[in-house]
Amino acid sequence: MSRLFIAEKPSLGRAIAAALPNPQKKDQGFIRCGNGDVVTWCIGHLLEQVEPDAYDERYKKWNLADLPIVPEQWQLRPRKSASKQLSVVRKLLKESSQIIHAGDPDREGQLLVDEVIDYCKVSKTKKESIQRLLISDLNLPAVKRALSQMRSNRDFIPLSVSALARSRADWLYGMNMSRAYTLLGQKAGYQGVLSVGRVQTPVLGLVVRRDEEIENFVPRDYFTLHALIPYQNGSHQFDIRARWKPSDACKPWQDEEGRVLNRKLVENVANRIANQPAKVVESEQKQTKQAPPLPYSLSALQIDAAKRFGMSAQQVLDTCQSLYEKHKLITYPRSDSRYLPKEHYAQAGSVCDAISNNAKDLATAVNESDLSLKSKAWNDSKVDAHHAIIPTPKKASMNALSANEMKIYQQIARQYLMQFYPAAVYAEAKLVFDIAGGMFIAKGRQLVSAGWKVLMGKTDDDDANVDAVPPLEQGSVLTCREGEIKDRKTEPPKHFTEATLLQAMTGIARFVEDKELKKILKETDGLGTEATRAGILDTLFKRQLLKRQGKTILSSEAGRGLIHALPSDSTFPDMTAHWEHQLQGMAERNQAYQPFMQTLQQRIDSLMQQVKTGPIPDSLRSLPKVERPAFKRKKRSATKSASPKRGARRTSS
Repeated sequence: MSRLFIAEKPSLGRAIAAALPNPQKKDQGFIRCGNGDVVTWCIGHLLEQVEPDAYDERYKKWNLADLPIVPEQWQLRPRKSASKQLSVVRKLLKESSQIIHAGDPDREGQLLVDEVIDYCKVSKTKKESIQRLLISDLNLPAVKRALSQMRSNRDFIPLSVSALARSRADWLYGMNMSRAYTLLGQKAGYQGVLSVGRVQTPVLGLVVRRDEEIENFVPRDYFTLHALIPYQNGSHQFDIRARWKPSDACKPWQDEEGRVLNRKLVENVANRIANQPAKVVESEQKQTKQAPPLPYSLSALQIDAAKRFGMSAQQVLDTCQSLYEKHKLITYPRSDSRYLPKEHYAQAGSVCDAISNNAKDLATAVNESDLSLKSKAWNDSKVDAHHAIIPTPKKASMNALSANEMKIYQQIARQYLMQFYPAAVYAEAKLVFDIAGGMFIAKGRQLVSAGWKVLMGKTDDDDANVDAVPPLEQGSVLTCREGEIKDRKTEPPKHFTEATLLQAMTGIARFVEDKELKKILKETDGLGTEATRAGILDTLFKRQLLKRQGKTILSSEAGRGLIHALPSDSTFPDMTAHWEHQLQGMAERNQAYQPFMQTLQQRIDSLMQQVKTGPIPDSLRSLPKVERPAFKRKKRSATKSASPKRGARRTSS
């Protein structure tokens, strides 16, 4: 009985073949193994959604009257670059008696192979018996282990349905909205493509609103007051600095964040407390522990690498892909999980040996780690299709890595090593003084034991400038020497950078008003998925809706014009939150495909109605001339990225 393994990419196919019996015969697009098993692969998505004109010739010309375009019967077509490989897979599917699905372990990877099996019209009986192979580490022992733990592919149908709904919904929304607003732009004299997507547009909205908030910001003066209370500890004398906490009676002179806006009021209190007794009415001393941060998900790694090395999200993803596929030094990189399966703990020793070998700078860190410690990262209940990104036990040959690969490898390795270091321990102290009837609070925090923080290279990063607070008994009385007033100004928010925009995309809940949605967004991944965020930012730059200025990311005039022209709910993350919540529901079997798509179609109908009957938005009339179109329609395939999987999603998300 011959088995056919269908991997997502050639690199994964080769890794599977290496774990099967020899001798191996490599052929065009597949490998035949000694026991009769055959391994073949996709090259990312072999299939893609067809363009609107495949449904009807008249859609070749963009025309408002034709919108919305809603396919009756969805069609896929082979990607130009992939039709040869698709023929190979189709032929092998006919010959095989047992199929093994070996797509990447996420919803996109699930759909990618399932849709090929459907497209090639595999019989129902054969489909029933398909097995699912989940691989997140391309090294031989890991692949062998995965081969012994296969599950029925039927368990993963919901993942596929969820990915299918996402892909069709993105097509419907992106295709119709982009045509509608590009045509509106043309009526107003703008020649570029105004692309709209479920994820890219709310991201653009975040940047536009931030830029405008900064431009319209009017600074306000406010004032702080600290009581300076001399304290003698043996021969060491210093001031305890206790910050004034205004009482409710001061509310009329405070802003919504509690800052005092009236200098007279602060001067008055400062005069009142000079040379007065300062009585300790509350005293608290405690030790707190800060556990090591968890191993990386892709977004967490992209955020840290942007802060530390100024790398873009796309650079980090590309570097990770090569560490995973080419060097086999890290596990599956497009992961949204920060946890590890318990069985992985057994490999800790060999992973640490590999780190010592591959990153000489971390040899000391490995020697000082304690493998009997176990952070909360090992947790089976938090691991689904994939786990956190960690180093593999593979030892690399010397100088095999480029500078970026080494930076990212070390970053991932250091984060893994932290799991075997103790918590950082702080001594925290708080004193509350009553001075002339006013409340003054002094807080202090000192690092007692650095624990995992020694791996950060600086153990006092967040502990500098912390005021000293001695352990005084409640009831103790000292004397306040004077009140220290500082004049301050409110500051505008900061422009987005690659790191803070990625943080905003993953922690999007902060930007949502609706309480229920906030909760949903905290539980889902935020805007976009681990695998698509880099591509989405890339698209916004390519289409000249966003621009870079040094490390800063700014909106362009076209980006602003588009955001102001769109209905506001297309520019906020709330709609995407609803989608992600429902797509997650489909993956977890508690949400159906049909109602989701029906609701979306109604929504698109009403949006198209608004565009057709409403006036041309003013914000489009004032757009600048485009020197060259930011995104030429004819060259569509050329604008897609070299990675077919990413490219397939890029056009509309």
